[in-house]
Amino acid sequence: MALPVAKLGTLALRTLSKPIASRLKSQAAVHPKFRNFIIAIAQINHRITTKIQRRIYGHATDVEIRPLDEQKAVQAATDLIGEAFIFSVAVAALIFEVQRSARSEARKEEARKQELEELKQREDSLAKELEDLKLKLSEIERLAKGRGLTGILNLKGVHGAESGKAAATPA
Repeated sequence: MALPVAKLGTLALRTLSKPIASRLKSQAAVHPKFRNFIIAIAQINHRITTKIQRRIYGHATDVEIRPLDEQKAVQAATDLIGEAFIFSVAVAALIFEVQRSARSEARKEEARKQELEELKQREDSLAKELEDLKLKLSEIERLAKGRGLTGILNLKGVHGAESGKAAATPA
């Protein structure tokens, strides 16, 4: 029961993260201090991606990179923030799934170990019982050899009845 609920919960969280990301993007563009911060992040991101693209295409990398205008920088930064938020939610859901799965496997392994231990105890108990039966059988065989063939065939009840007849006969 917990498995479908957990999976549905992570799916709902991923689905809800998109509107939250767009709301975060809209608020980031309006707040003045945060706006300046995200413009700086967008400019750094623009420089890094432009340098990487120039290296990939074999162009000169020492050329001056023109900064983005403010509106494009805000749009690029808010897109980056939104994608980062969605990605972080997906990573958190993935980590949760992996940990839940690991806990489940650990419980299964513990149950297997416990079952194996119970089987070993049962085996030891049966081995001890077998050893006791072997000892009893050897004792019976030893007693039978001491009495001979008649000792094997005579039972205690029969033997007791014969001794009772013998006691009654001499009178």
